[in-house]
Amino acid sequence: MVKSLKTRRDVLKSGALAGAGLATPVIFTGSSASAFTNEPTGATVTLGFNVPQTGPYADEGADELRAYELAVEHLNGGGDGGMISTFSSKTLDGTGILGKKVEYVTGDTQTKTDAARASARSMIEKDGAIMITGGSSSGPAIAVQALCQEAGVIFMAGLTHSNDTTGKDKKANGFRHFFNGYMSGAALAPVLAARYGADRVAYHLTADYTWGWTQEESIAAATEALGWSTIDKVRTPLASTDFSSYIAPVLNSGADVLILNHYGGNMVNSLTNAVEFGLREKEVNGRAFEIVVPLYSRLMAAGAGENVKGILGSTNWHWSLQDQGSKAFVQSFGTKYGFPPSQAAHTVYCQTLLYADAVNRAGSFNPCAVVEALEGFEFDGLGNGPTLYRAEDHQCFKDVLVVQGKENPENAFDLLEVVEITPVEQVTYDPEHPMFAGGALGECNPGA
Repeated sequence: MVKSLKTRRDVLKSGALAGAGLATPVIFTGSSASAFTNEPTGATVTLGFNVPQTGPYADEGADELRAYELAVEHLNGGGDGGMISTFSSKTLDGTGILGKKVEYVTGDTQTKTDAARASARSMIEKDGAIMITGGSSSGPAIAVQALCQEAGVIFMAGLTHSNDTTGKDKKANGFRHFFNGYMSGAALAPVLAARYGADRVAYHLTADYTWGWTQEESIAAATEALGWSTIDKVRTPLASTDFSSYIAPVLNSGADVLILNHYGGNMVNSLTNAVEFGLREKEVNGRAFEIVVPLYSRLMAAGAGENVKGILGSTNWHWSLQDQGSKAFVQSFGTKYGFPPSQAAHTVYCQTLLYADAVNRAGSFNPCAVVEALEGFEFDGLGNGPTLYRAEDHQCFKDVLVVQGKENPENAFDLLEVVEITPVEQVTYDPEHPMFAGGALGECNPGA
C-alpha cells in the first residue's frame, strides 16, 4: 500500500526535510564559484564506474556496468529515456548534466578493498572523474567511500548492504540508495515467524567481512525478538568456493534453520552444498528443516537453479514490479540487452540519475552543492515508490520486498516471486540506533 510522504516524513523524523518537498529545486548556499576537485571546464563531464568485473560478485558487476551504460545513454538523450520520464524530478532532459555530455571510465574492484581503492583513485587522479559510483560488496564500497571523502568527490554507492556503510563508516560525500541488513531483518523476520513458527533454532553461516557481520547481527536480533534462538554463528572466508566443511557440522547441531549470510557466488555454492548434504529433506525437532537467504538477487537465483525453490529472502527491487518506473526500466534494459535487469542494475541506474538530477537542481558540480541537494530529498518514480534520502546518514528509506524462490517459473528469468511488500515504517530506525552508532557523518569535502 502506498504511504503518503507526509506519513513517511513523520516516521523518519528527519529535521532536514522542511522545505525539501518532492523534487523541490535546491539553491546551493555555499560559494559554487570556488574551485573543487575535477571541476569540469569543457563540454563533457566524466563519471567513474567502479564494479567487480572479477571475483565472487562479478555477475552483479557485469549487470551494473550494463545499467551504467544505459543511464549514460539516457542522460545524453539516447534510447527511450527509461525512468527519466517517470522520475518525479524533471530536471533531466537528455542534454547531459548541466548541459555537459556525460562520459565515463570503468574499473575492476575485483571484490577486494585495495583493488577498489586503487581503481577509484586512478579514476579521480588520472581520468578526472567527478563522481565515483559502484561496488557489489560492502568492504570495497566502504573503502571507496572513505577515499572519495578524502579526495573531495561524491560517492554514489552501488550494491552495499552492510549497516556500516551508512552507520559507523558513513561519510558526508557518500550516499546509499540500496537498503541494509537491519532493513532485511525487520522485513524478513515476521514472515519467517509466521511461515515456520516462533520457536525455531537457527544456525548462521556468515561471510567474514563487514556485510556478513552486520547482516548476521540484524537477522539474529530480529528473529530472536520473535522467539527464535541462535545455536551457532560460523564465519566463512569471502574467497571460499566449497562450503562442505561448514555445512557438515549443521547436521548434528540441533538447528532446524540454516541462515546463509552469503551473497553472489558464495550463496550459490553454499546453498548447493547444503542441498547436497540433504538439508532440505531433513527433519529436526519434528519439523522440516528450512534454509533462509536474507539477501537475494535474481542473478543468485539463476546460479543456484532448482535449489532456490521456496527459499525466503529479501531484495531491494525486482523486475516483476508493476509501477510505471519499474516497467519503464525493464522495458528499456530488456530492449538493449535482451533480458530483465537485476536489483544491482536497478540500484546503480537510479544512483546515476539521482546524482545528475542533484547537480542540475543545485546548478553546480561542487560536491557540497550536491550534498545539499540530496540531503532530505524526497522522490518517486524510480521503482521503489516514495523514497527519502535521510539527511542524518544519507541512507535511502523505502519499502522492502520479501521474496521466495518460485516453485513453477514460467521462463529462465521468472525465478523469484514477491510474497510481501514491507512498508517503510516497519524498516525505519532511529539514526542513533546501536547497530548504526560509532561514526560521524562529518562535513562535505569539495577537495581542491
